[in-house]
Amino acid sequence: MVVRDGGRDRASAASGVALAFLAALPHGSPSSGQAAIVREPRGTSSRVSRFQEGLRRMDFITAQEKVALAETLTELRAQDRVLIQRIADARALGDLRENAEYHASREDKAMNDAKIKQIEARLQHAQVADSSALPDGMVFVGATVRLRDDDRGDDDLYRLVGQATGRFDLEYIEVTTTSPMGVALMKSSIGDSIRVDLPRGAKRYTIVEIV
Repeated sequence: MVVRDGGRDRASAASGVALAFLAALPHGSPSSGQAAIVREPRGTSSRVSRFQEGLRRMDFITAQEKVALAETLTELRAQDRVLIQRIADARALGDLRENAEYHASREDKAMNDAKIKQIEARLQHAQVADSSALPDGMVFVGATVRLRDDDRGDDDLYRLVGQATGRFDLEYIEVTTTSPMGVALMKSSIGDSIRVDLPRGAKRYTIVEIV
């Protein structure tokens, strides 16, 4: 994160946080989608680029999200045992060429296995967020922020998450840490102006508060 409008001292402190964070960045393949780009003080563009690239590569989740993923994994493994038995029962019926139950159960198991592998990989590689060492007023995964659209002038609430719930009845809009909005928000601070590069063009927002 680089502070855009807070002055020289604030920019220097933020750069120190960013450089310390870079030392812990793991190697990996960047996520899809275009990265958010923010304005930075003169002379820091290369460090900002490395920092944002690192954020795109890292997968952050909260401790609560990790627990939820582990519970889902347990449920999927239990379902896998049910599907194995269902396949065995269908196979015992005889001719497999016209055995709809057998083929349907095989397809269900393949989809279930794919979900299991996806969650296992996520739990293995995801970073559990720890915001205890961050300065006050800095955005990190799990934070809910109020953003002002600099073009329209209206405010909306956004929550930075590692694992989106997919719900649309929430009081805030969920954005993941690897999305363009999430990369722009991560480690920004109250009062910062961020730019998010979207398919339809760049949007600029101001961080009003962390709620």
